[in-house]
Amino acid sequence: MTSIYQQAMGSDFGRLQPELREYFGLHAGSGLAGHGRGVFDVAGCPAWFARPAFRLTALENAFFPEYRDDVPFTISNYPHMDPFGRPALTACRELDFGSALRVFEDTTSLQDGVLTDYVGRHRRMATLLTCTPTDDGHLRMVSSRTRVFAGLRLPLPDVVGALAYVEQWWDDDAGAFRISTNVIHRQLGTLLVYAGTFDYHVEEFDGILPAHALPRRWEARV
Repeated sequence: MTSIYQQAMGSDFGRLQPELREYFGLHAGSGLAGHGRGVFDVAGCPAWFARPAFRLTALENAFFPEYRDDVPFTISNYPHMDPFGRPALTACRELDFGSALRVFEDTTSLQDGVLTDYVGRHRRMATLLTCTPTDDGHLRMVSSRTRVFAGLRLPLPDVVGALAYVEQWWDDDAGAFRISTNVIHRQLGTLLVYAGTFDYHVEEFDGILPAHALPRRWEARV
């Protein structure tokens, strides 16, 4: 069995740095989950006009309205099979802004070779996730084609929605992983950023999501 990222990327997965191949190589049959801890040099919403809306999305464990430097965070990655029989990976992140502890959770599922990322505690927002290696072995991920599931499946055109750009890599000098994320709206500019370093290790995992990682609902639609 191989990870959802390896299946989606095919031979391109082998072009990643070896540390990244290990990080993104966890799968439902591996018996392992990953846990990281680090500090974001910057995290949050730099666009003041978007913060009222992000106060609402924060209730869904999605985006968050704060904007600060030096934000401690943790991440846990759990590979598993989702209730619809798709290989998946659920991630839970906690960001400590001092005045608020924010949770950002999602599940990425693989179907027919395509990755769909379901965001928030009710998994009501989904995006298409495309993964490619850079020339120096970093992993670049782009989230696009946003859909909101509010009874109906509502696709949001890119002119209305936003694109998320993520790059992750291993920094030999720091001896840690680095990640840089930007959510950018075509007209409104950068709505969310987080960038920093973190340490990471794996632990035994039975493939059953712990209670704190379980979403309030699952979504089968893509």
